[in-house]
Amino acid sequence: MKKIYLICSLAVFLGIAGGISFFLIRDANAAIPADVTLTNQNGDTYKFGKDKKKLKLIEFIYTHCPDVCPTTTKKMVELKKDLVNKGVYGKDIEFVTITIDPYRDTPEILQGYMQGFGIKDDKNWVFLTGDKQNMKNVQKEIRKVTDALQFQFKDPGNGQFVHSTFTYLVDENNKFIAKFPMGEEFNKQEVFDKIIDKTE
Repeated sequence: MKKIYLICSLAVFLGIAGGISFFLIRDANAAIPADVTLTNQNGDTYKFGKDKKKLKLIEFIYTHCPDVCPTTTKKMVELKKDLVNKGVYGKDIEFVTITIDPYRDTPEILQGYMQGFGIKDDKNWVFLTGDKQNMKNVQKEIRKVTDALQFQFKDPGNGQFVHSTFTYLVDENNKFIAKFPMGEEFNKQEVFDKIIDKTE
């Protein structure tokens, strides 16, 4: 009987270990395709494969979000100040915020969202959406990014998206480095330490 318990326990342990390994390997190999092209808050084209000099901290939002998204953006504003003081913001890292609701979140709406948080258009924090006239293609481009990083989202039909709650740090080649919780769980110091570790 003890042998059966031992074998069952070992099987469960190996199953859990295998599952954890799968997710770790999957995340480690994740990369945003270089050909992904979206539109920034000024209506200009942004291509992920263009800038190969900086890390990127990627945040997914929709501006009608009542809680997690604005809380994360607020914490990133505070993080930005720390990175500016350290001399790495804009030099070694940029922030990228991507809407998962491109139909409503036009460049003008994203500009208003930025202003609401006191975010200056300094070219080092871009807010991405797409052309309303080509929405199917825009949604495909956004899906390329979310799928690469395993970020899940869905509109149940009431305009209040259900989505994953992670932000992502990627390297100069858009390869996954780490992910961090969104909202109240976003630990500014933890993210800061990881960025500094990767820029020194």
